[in-house]
Amino acid sequence: MVQQQKFAVSLMEHLVTATFVLDRDGYVVIWNKSCERLTGVRAEEVLGTRDHWKAFYAKQRLCLADVLVQERTAELDQLYAVHAQLSIYGEGYKAENWCVMPRIGSRLYLTVDAGPIYDAHGSLIAVVQTIRDNTDYKNAQSKLEKMAITDELTGLYNRRYFTDHLDMEWRRGMRSREPLALIFLDIDYFKQYNDHYGHMVGDDCLKSIATTIQHSLLRATDMATRYGGEEFCILLPNTSLTGALKVAAQVQANIKRLQIPHADSPISSSLTISAGVASLVPTTEESSSRLTSLADKALYEAKGRGRDQTVASDTC
Repeated sequence: MVQQQKFAVSLMEHLVTATFVLDRDGYVVIWNKSCERLTGVRAEEVLGTRDHWKAFYAKQRLCLADVLVQERTAELDQLYAVHAQLSIYGEGYKAENWCVMPRIGSRLYLTVDAGPIYDAHGSLIAVVQTIRDNTDYKNAQSKLEKMAITDELTGLYNRRYFTDHLDMEWRRGMRSREPLALIFLDIDYFKQYNDHYGHMVGDDCLKSIATTIQHSLLRATDMATRYGGEEFCILLPNTSLTGALKVAAQVQANIKRLQIPHADSPISSSLTISAGVASLVPTTEESSSRLTSLADKALYEAKGRGRDQTVASDTC
């Protein structure tokens, strides 16, 4: 039996996966070589102590193994954004989170597994925690997720994300009874711009317009989107028609300030935009498509009036 225990300890010590073990009182009894390499903390610094948290956090908090030792699984929601029980037949848990590792000075995305070990009488002997560095995978995943919702050329959100976000804000507005505003923006005579200057210059123009629109927004909740082609939109939660008109005026002023030459525009020597603005208090009787329809209609009217202007929906 003693021989088996020595073998088990030796095995854990030399696992390629970072592993540490806490006894029933939460003291570190094993801190293997892989754990030393991952955290920069040597075994002699933590063995026999409860200081293992210092390898992962700047301030004291529970590690997953501590949660099991102290039977505090009810606190997992506060501790980890992602967590789950490993199996309906077992009592181990899996969790993921970002850690700014104090000793090595790096921010790592760690996936951890913790499982309890019981004696023949069902009493807790120890908890084993393994740690894997999934930073590269998480960064790649985040990049793919961003690509799925971002317009490649301008860096703004794309139409697909806008549609999903609009529905979410509509539901939020129904609960809060706060107005939701939408601005549709269209670059005036952009086809003529592309024909005159070429598509590469046209792409640079779209990037400049997108950056200017984004920089014109003052609140984190305001969202700019490339809706398609030379058309953009701005979604403004908790914003009245008056407030949305002020934002539209600011965007137009900032774009005019760019003084982008437009030799083939029949209305101006520099590039201009037209805007349609609408605002509604979301209700269960209507859908978010009502808001887009009103803003689109207002934009169409702005174009009909000669462009380079803003029109507010008359059904707000």
